[in-house]
Amino acid sequence: MAEPVLEVSDLVKHYPLTRGVVLRKQVGAVRAVDGVDFTLGRGETLGIVGESGCGKSTVARMLVNLERPTAGSIRYKGEDITRLSGKALKAVRRNIQMVFQDPYTSLNPRMTVGDIIGEPYDIHPEAAPKGDRRRRVQDLLDVVGLDPEYVNRYPHQFSGGQRQRIGIARGLALRPEVIVADEPVSALDVSVQAQVVNLMDRLQSEFGLAYVFIAHDLSIVRHISDRVGVMYLGRIVETGTDTEIYEHPTHPYTQALLSAVPVPDPEAREHRERIILSGDVPSPTDIPSGCRFRTRCWKARERCALEVPALAVPEWFRPAGGPVAHDSACHFAEAVSIRRSAPGVLAPVEGHGDGPG
Repeated sequence: MAEPVLEVSDLVKHYPLTRGVVLRKQVGAVRAVDGVDFTLGRGETLGIVGESGCGKSTVARMLVNLERPTAGSIRYKGEDITRLSGKALKAVRRNIQMVFQDPYTSLNPRMTVGDIIGEPYDIHPEAAPKGDRRRRVQDLLDVVGLDPEYVNRYPHQFSGGQRQRIGIARGLALRPEVIVADEPVSALDVSVQAQVVNLMDRLQSEFGLAYVFIAHDLSIVRHISDRVGVMYLGRIVETGTDTEIYEHPTHPYTQALLSAVPVPDPEAREHRERIILSGDVPSPTDIPSGCRFRTRCWKARERCALEVPALAVPEWFRPAGGPVAHDSACHFAEAVSIRRSAPGVLAPVEGHGDGPG
């Protein structure tokens, strides 16, 4: 992997639940993020996928310091940014920018596009001389595929895809090293999604950006990501390269997600193995003991309720190496293969069972 620019270690975010009006007492906590670890290399894209409520957006907000973590560390080039404040934090924020999910509510409707994109220069005046800002804003509009003469228009005069391009231009204004994209295409039409993802792919090469790309759509995450982390109920349960995750998933939750991907080929669709998960996602206020996926897992055994599985390469896959040997938080990880000719069709890999019983 390339030199790391972000190193996240044991990241935790708990929101306290209180009772009472005058004498408030904490009676529990919402464990939104509960021990997340990952690294992001220079110029790399890390995709994070998972169901709604699994903690993806909370991780994103902590990476840009919009939320303070309850515990853990976020190191940018070796410096723990969770301990910074004032000028030191402001300097780091210049290098870690965010693109938000909703391209309309993230833009101030009373400001022109020129003012929105140029606002980072008001906060960081050293980034651009005052007389040069209009030209820089116009250059950024051109870079994201919009007419530079649109600087005096307002957000309501643009389509959803154009508004998201404006949000991307604002994120690029200070020439950051890292962009955290929190579901940047989920509110857009399918055809526009492809345009925005291709734009981000091009900008990454042009500006040397590293992305943390959060999304629900597994196909979009694969298109843009070098590595993928699958989140469930506040933790990453499987991580690896796009090939390892999409073609050789070993965690039952990842396998269930991939089995739900639509298959365009009718013949392949007839032969697919669809995994239907039973029950609902447990509440983050009442996390199951041991493996937190066990209440919905068809492979759950007594050990799953007693031991928390470590996010590591399962020991029975280590001698084999190859794409099955990647980190998976499951006591009974099993290798399956996703057939290239039939996306979403699961097939067991010969010689790789579900580990020791």
